[in-house]
Amino acid sequence: MEKYIMAIDQGTTSSRALIFNHQGQIVGRAQQEIRQFYPAPGWVEHDPEEIWRSTTEVIRDALQDGEITAGQIAALGLTNQRETTIIWDQKTGKPIYNAIVWQCRRSTGICNHLKNEGYQELFKEKTGLVLDPYFSGTKVKWLLDHVEGARERAGKGELLFGTIDSWLVWKLTAGKVHLTDYTNASRTLLFNINTLKWDQELLKILNIPKEILPEVKSSSEVYGVTANGFDGQAIPIAGIAGDQQAATFGQGCFEEGMTKITYGTGGFMLMNTGSNIVRSKKGLLTTIAWGIKDRVDYALEGSIFVAGAAVQWLRDELGLIDQAADSAFFAGKVDDNNGVYLVPAFTGLGAPYWDPEARGILTGLTLGCNKNHLIRATLEALVYQSKDVLLAMVEDAGIKLRAIKVDGGAAKNDLMMQFLADLTASLVERPASIESTATGAAYLAGLATGFWTDQKELIANREIDQTFRAKMDKARQEELYRGWKQAIKTALYWTGKGV
Repeated sequence: MEKYIMAIDQGTTSSRALIFNHQGQIVGRAQQEIRQFYPAPGWVEHDPEEIWRSTTEVIRDALQDGEITAGQIAALGLTNQRETTIIWDQKTGKPIYNAIVWQCRRSTGICNHLKNEGYQELFKEKTGLVLDPYFSGTKVKWLLDHVEGARERAGKGELLFGTIDSWLVWKLTAGKVHLTDYTNASRTLLFNINTLKWDQELLKILNIPKEILPEVKSSSEVYGVTANGFDGQAIPIAGIAGDQQAATFGQGCFEEGMTKITYGTGGFMLMNTGSNIVRSKKGLLTTIAWGIKDRVDYALEGSIFVAGAAVQWLRDELGLIDQAADSAFFAGKVDDNNGVYLVPAFTGLGAPYWDPEARGILTGLTLGCNKNHLIRATLEALVYQSKDVLLAMVEDAGIKLRAIKVDGGAAKNDLMMQFLADLTASLVERPASIESTATGAAYLAGLATGFWTDQKELIANREIDQTFRAKMDKARQEELYRGWKQAIKTALYWTGKGV
């Protein structure tokens, strides 16, 4: 009877289950959207019970889709939206409040207070992160401060905290296992990435009792077995990683300098820095890539605030295209950008500029410019932003950029991927399957259970849809990038900071 690996991919907008065969091909899948709640401006919540229900349903539906029995699942891997925070009663399993989603800004005041108290560098040194409501720690503090009786109950050991991975493992094992992995722990503001332990000093500053925290394990080992949802089958739960780290693993970025870019609404870049903890001077995050057996790999992470959202803007607000895929067609109707640059700072500029007050600008317009030049400038802007972060990574890490592996919706755009190869003078690889996140979770589980032998076998599984190689001469590359930097100066000038 053939065996398979199942990956649960619990994301911000949906829960999914995918089943992989030994060749890394998807043979069954299911997806179910989850609701978003916005109880106040800047607040975002999910219903933890809905997340659990949707997870059990997609598990069942994926098995049905692949015509596979639960007994054929050799192991289960889990990947999740990072930083989203849940606290629940350890006896009843009932959440004390909705899940506070990673996007939620309600703990901004807590972060500002900590910054004013001079704690920014301490948190950065210990966790690799900046003090921002994005991360879990200040969300936990908010819950303990605002839910009636929560702090007292937490002190008595009656409550448990977890990110989505912890919540689902606890539910899948019927409350027998309370844990997380290195990647998710490293996104909490509570975990010391140097010692690989929960940090007592940081817990004290945030007034969070250690008793509520999950045990921290590697990203690839057997944590326990399922107690429900699998027709009575006790299936090993054997792999956990936050979504961006899972995608990096699924892309096979196993060596120093290997980098992946996920182009979604925004863009997420991770560069493997091996066993070296690289302290960024360019505003990047230092995070744990994964831990396998006795080895922990680290990564530098940078984000582009607006990537695919810029193409949506062309479609929905300007009406220049009917669907996102049309952008490549129209951009290809002109030979170059004709001197036009779009800086899509619609929500400010991230690394390496870090100006939240910057706004989008369009520069270089002449009477010879048409809509195709604007569409091309928009696609090129995604690449220019990528180069900004990649250069910051290379400078921070002192590691030569080896290859760029891409996934996400915009990665399907050939014109844009060729421009990425040209502008960075790097090899760009696009896999045949863009399901890198679920693939990474499956691989971590399969390695832990012997389904796959080693990373070489995973690389052999990897099918490349297309490889893009640089064709542009260096002088042209530098000329185009100079134009981008000039456009950035103009965007910063708008706020009075680029004068």
